[in-house]
Amino acid sequence: MTLSIAEATDFAPVRALRMAVFVREQGFTEASEFDGLDRAARHLLASDGGAPIGCARLYMADGEGRIGRICVLPEGRGRGVGAALVRAGLQHFADRGVGIVALGAQVRAMPFYASLGFLPYGADYDDEGVPHRMMRRAP
Repeated sequence: MTLSIAEATDFAPVRALRMAVFVREQGFTEASEFDGLDRAARHLLASDGGAPIGCARLYMADGEGRIGRICVLPEGRGRGVGAALVRAGLQHFADRGVGIVALGAQVRAMPFYASLGFLPYGADYDDEGVPHRMMRRAP
């Protein structure tokens, strides 16, 4: 597996991954999945044998690093792809002197993020019928 930054001019693999996982598999609307943050964000792309299998979006909000839209195709799950994307996102922010990194986790995925050092904060919130909660990791 290799990780790279998908440049804004080559957003197609990221878009295809998020369509497959969030729109078709999980039922989120395309309109909510692709928002104004995509243009300014950096996008991590995980590939296996040259084929995209996962991605994550990195951006700043409220003085914190944010990792979002973390997704892995079914055939890449259980192989450490998601953890590698999160760790690469954490390193991206650490390299830029950003100490606190947060993400909005689907409640069912909170144990995964907790295993990577994230702690929940705030109340659950609804995103298109799917319960989420914010999680944060400090250095």
